[in-house]
Amino acid sequence: MEEEYYELRLYVAGKTPKSVTALSNLKKYCEEHLLGKYKLEVIDLLEHPQLAEGDQILAIPTLVKKVPDPVRKIIGDLSNKEKVLVGLDLRAKT
Repeated sequence: MEEEYYELRLYVAGKTPKSVTALSNLKKYCEEHLLGKYKLEVIDLLEHPQLAEGDQILAIPTLVKKVPDPVRKIIGDLSNKEKVLVGLDLRAKT
């Protein structure tokens, strides 16, 4: 079976501590669990506020898993590793 490829989008608003932490945590998880199998797009809503509407972003930072289905959103600085991995379908729910 072919490994799934992940398309992830992280919405931030500038370089706030929460946004920086979210990006740092996400990169760490991706390197541990998705090495070479993901594309990460970081969207700064201070520069591109119109992009928030497409994914219905209501809070910052928000991670959106576009591919594979189902689309999932995880809000916050992503410091709860277990919650993030379950949200990305990388860990079985316990």
